[in-house]
Amino acid sequence: MHLFKKLLIAGVCAAVLFGAGTGLWVWQGVGSLSKPVVMAEPMLFDVPEGTAFNGVARQLEADGLIKKDLWVRVYGRLFPDRAKIKAGVYEFTDGMSAEAMLDKMVAGDTKHWSVQFIEGWTFSDMRTALNSNQRIEHLTADWSDEKVMEAVGAKGEHPEGRFFPDTYLFTSSESDIDMLRRAFQRMKTVLADEWENKEEGLPYDNAYEALIMASIVERETGAPQERGQVAGVFVRRLQKGMRLQTDPTVIYGMGDKYNGRIGRRDLRAQTPYNTYRINGLPPTPIALPGREAIHASLHPDSGKSLYFVARGDGTHKFSNTLAEHQKAVRAFQLNRRADYRSSPAGEGDEQ
Repeated sequence: MHLFKKLLIAGVCAAVLFGAGTGLWVWQGVGSLSKPVVMAEPMLFDVPEGTAFNGVARQLEADGLIKKDLWVRVYGRLFPDRAKIKAGVYEFTDGMSAEAMLDKMVAGDTKHWSVQFIEGWTFSDMRTALNSNQRIEHLTADWSDEKVMEAVGAKGEHPEGRFFPDTYLFTSSESDIDMLRRAFQRMKTVLADEWENKEEGLPYDNAYEALIMASIVERETGAPQERGQVAGVFVRRLQKGMRLQTDPTVIYGMGDKYNGRIGRRDLRAQTPYNTYRINGLPPTPIALPGREAIHASLHPDSGKSLYFVARGDGTHKFSNTLAEHQKAVRAFQLNRRADYRSSPAGEGDEQ
């Protein structure tokens, strides 16, 4: 009996010691997940839809981000709420701990990429930017413009100018049509907001005509502070029944024929976009206008100027009469190319 008691006590002590040792071992293993991980460069970590937590643990080990997937699996058992990983592509950087990586995946803080649509671009430029983006999923590359417009909910509408220029962020689960839908809805929202707060007495029958004007303003000036002045010139010309006579509309109407120069034959060509030949606005926008250009078209600067000519530094000289304009053209044409033009050019106008 005495021997039995000794063996029992010894067994209990051994179990306690073994349990303590095991507990220490587990504590150290799980604790290692809080240590920073050294990386030569940021790493992308993909968690496909439907991946189990243990699968994530194995992939972390395979990628060299942890030493043993066992500790991640134990961590998940100890903290169930911190094992609810969301699918997506994540970016891990030097110095992050495995614990921080897990927290990031639980939060769904996925990696974002961007695509930029720039003010003044055409719809064709937009599609080129999307097609050349290597990160986004491509669904529309072979689609016609008509199919794109149907997909964004605007069947039968012309695409030009209908998408808002901005930088758009996307994740690995988004496609090019998602970006187009977002840009289309953004333009609808911005245009509606600006139209609601427009000035009175403008020569537009609807918001779409204001969008057309905004696209012309966007293409005409590289100086942001002049948008209101340029819009003022065009608004006054419309109100007086004068043709807009603006080169960017001619260029747009030329399409692929434009080679960087506009000749007199181009100005005489009968196209829907040749504002030297047509009265009023062209049938559609000619580019993507930003909010500032839209605002300027609905809040044009007051004044008497009906003409402007480029100074050569990105700004313009504005004139009230044709005589003043012709004088400014002569002054700023010095040392310029023979085909240099002003906008509006004043052909057919009277003082």
